[in-house]
Amino acid sequence: MNERQPASIDHPIVVDVLGERDPDRVRAEIRSGLLRVPPETNPKYFYDDRGSELFDAICELPEYYPTRTERKLLERIADGIATRTRAEEIVELGSGSAQKTRILLDAVARRGHLRLFVPFEFSEGTVRRVAGDLVREYAGLRVHAVVGDFAEQMDSLPEAVHPRLVLFLGGTIGNFRPPEARIFLEALAARMHPGEYFLLGTDLVKDVARLEAAYDDQAGVTAEFNRNVLHVLNRTLGANFVPEEFDHRAFYDRTHQWIEMRLVSRRDQRVRLPQIDLELHFGPGDEIRTEISAKFDRPRVETMLESCGFELLEWHTDPEGQFALALSRRT
Repeated sequence: MNERQPASIDHPIVVDVLGERDPDRVRAEIRSGLLRVPPETNPKYFYDDRGSELFDAICELPEYYPTRTERKLLERIADGIATRTRAEEIVELGSGSAQKTRILLDAVARRGHLRLFVPFEFSEGTVRRVAGDLVREYAGLRVHAVVGDFAEQMDSLPEAVHPRLVLFLGGTIGNFRPPEARIFLEALAARMHPGEYFLLGTDLVKDVARLEAAYDDQAGVTAEFNRNVLHVLNRTLGANFVPEEFDHRAFYDRTHQWIEMRLVSRRDQRVRLPQIDLELHFGPGDEIRTEISAKFDRPRVETMLESCGFELLEWHTDPEGQFALALSRRT
């Protein structure tokens, strides 16, 4: 159901549940990925409600430095960002549980200017839960949430009604290959007005052991998160993957400067996906690539932003140079 009336004092939460993507296109996308060598799935299929819960758990793991490092950076710069941007409306692409976002919401609220939060997220359950929490936490806040695939449905981003700051945090830009990242950022730029601000979180190139540990924790939470994509395919496509028969693998590709996550078949097995008319054979050691996570440096980020219509204004990183937040403005 789509609820298109604007949020108001009497009705502080609006949730736009976008129409389903063309089912034939979705099936064709998944089929095409699984027929590659090695087979691939898009990381967005991790994020059903269970996947979102598992990712929140990953963010609290000792090995997973990006979330706590980004959080500390936000705590350090939030007031300055709020003052410089004069934002009254915050948009977040891939908002998840919005835990880090609260740091910026707090900073804008301290200025007395917080009016509207626009989370754009794949998981409807997560969106509705977070929206309810936020309107209780922030007096007078309205939430206009969007449930959908922000990478492909950017034209559904609501028009700005207040001075706006757009967030894309967590290093999620690294899940796109370079041509895909350019398409995504160009689509975002097309939905923004000149002078609006964009805050981008990027994970940085660093020691390989540190990188790989972040994606292969000792508690096995990332492994469970990785296998969750098979549960999603079983549920949505009638597939018969046995997730427990696949092991988790994560490694750093020095050539591309990205982490890859894969699922490795433990034994000889055949998997049927009747809704896309596909049968796959996996031998012991055969793999499915489920995610890439690219790592950056400042010149690469600046070039990427400028080529897509943004001017880099501020570059913030932690003392160890692990993670960066880049504030830019739509030119």
